[in-house]
Amino acid sequence: MDRGNQMLQVSGSICRLRSAVLSVPCLGLLVALLLAPALASQERNVFETDTHRFTEVRNQIYLAQSTARVFNSSSLVVVNDDDVVVVDSHVTPSKARDLIASIKELTDKPISALINSHHHWDHAHGNQEFDDLPIIGHEYAYKRLSGDVRADPTFVRGLEGNQATIERILQQIAEAEDGEGKTALQAYLEMFRAHAADFDEIEPEPPNVTLKERMTLHRPGRGEIQILFLGRAHTGGDLMVYFPQDKLVFTGDVAFGGPSFLGDGYVGEWPQTLENLKALDFDIFVPGHGPPVTDLRRIDLVQEYYRDLWRLAAEKHAAGVSAEDAAKTIDLTHHTEIPINNVGVDLISIQRIYHLLDNPQ
Repeated sequence: MDRGNQMLQVSGSICRLRSAVLSVPCLGLLVALLLAPALASQERNVFETDTHRFTEVRNQIYLAQSTARVFNSSSLVVVNDDDVVVVDSHVTPSKARDLIASIKELTDKPISALINSHHHWDHAHGNQEFDDLPIIGHEYAYKRLSGDVRADPTFVRGLEGNQATIERILQQIAEAEDGEGKTALQAYLEMFRAHAADFDEIEPEPPNVTLKERMTLHRPGRGEIQILFLGRAHTGGDLMVYFPQDKLVFTGDVAFGGPSFLGDGYVGEWPQTLENLKALDFDIFVPGHGPPVTDLRRIDLVQEYYRDLWRLAAEKHAAGVSAEDAAKTIDLTHHTEIPINNVGVDLISIQRIYHLLDNPQ
């Protein structure tokens, strides 16, 4: 089995396990993995440390990814003439410290600011390691990260997902017949348990600089770094980080090569937010998970998926169909290019749509 298929097999099993309990964009992750061979085939400058891989997307703008197999959300590291701007702080303080140490190996320029693309734990719970810097985020992210974050449904699902993953690995170890396979699983279990323990250290840190619609940073040699709220989508306060001079945009979890996690999303508004994104002048975008995307037609495909999902869920809701039955019967398999291979939708997505239909915001 080649590495790509191994990644799909492992990630697919984790996503199936977590789908009912964990707020992660598993569908988007799987799509990113499916697209990865084509997107990653472009030759790019890569710099690696003990914990991170920095892939230069364009003009010293780096996609920063942890090499730990237990964690997959990305950061953006922007090396300017005099400083470094970071977008997203990773999942835990421990992973954030690893990122900061790795940036120091990449460049001796100081980190001057952190931007939060949104409030979700897998992107913002390393914030406390940047608390001596401007942490820039949307007003909505401030609100969510200033509240009882440990009771936030997405964070609770994250903790539950950690435990469920540990239980699944233990089951796989018990069922393993191959000694080498059992040893590998035990090593992975030790790694994942350490990752889960890192969550105990989290002290949620909200942005200390907020915006409602836009903010522009000016950096010598870089020009403008535009921080834009283009509408509600993955959350109520998603920010895009746009580099006009480089024709590049970091989209966080608003745009992948496929659909994102919808449990906090505004599915009915999402297509328009993506339309607003398309109005920017760019030819590559970097999502919050997975490789950069140059096939901008993927945005069109996802817009149509969201429109159909919202329409079909609204029809089921109007007909009095339960969320559980709707999740089992909604058919989006005509979206073959995403691809959607089976009838049915994640229940969390339908519950979210039903909630929005019952509680217009």
